[in-house]
Amino acid sequence: MKPYIFLLILIVSFRLNAQTDDEKAAKQAVIQFFEGFHKKDSVMMQAVVHKDLILQTTFTTKSGEAVLRNQPADGFIKAVVTRPDSQTWNEKILSYNVQVDGNMANVWTPYEFWLNGTFLHCGVNSFQLFKDNGQWKIIYLIDTRRKKGCKE
Repeated sequence: MKPYIFLLILIVSFRLNAQTDDEKAAKQAVIQFFEGFHKKDSVMMQAVVHKDLILQTTFTTKSGEAVLRNQPADGFIKAVVTRPDSQTWNEKILSYNVQVDGNMANVWTPYEFWLNGTFLHCGVNSFQLFKDNGQWKIIYLIDTRRKKGCKE
């Protein structure tokens, strides 16, 4: 009887940890976004970005003031793909936490940002995605940025 109980617990634990197809697809959209980011490939990035993308960042100034900045999506993608070849941007994603409900998903990704091999800052990206005709598209991205409290 004990082997059957062990097997049942094992099967249930695998099922609880298994990602759904939608969770995998939403995560893959974010992975593709970063592949395009690192390769300076606007086509790769825009394939997973909704035409009405909203970008924001939040941080705290040295004086303790909380700041929220909006950024035009087209300006962001242009800055990514036109950066000089002498600059190496490396956003290291530390983990993915994916949640899906119907046509909406959230992908939470703690990260470290490195510029030319030098640590610059860390934080969290929060991606909101919409399932547009069967394809997950990033509709909103907000990130935090800080230099303290990082694992680096």
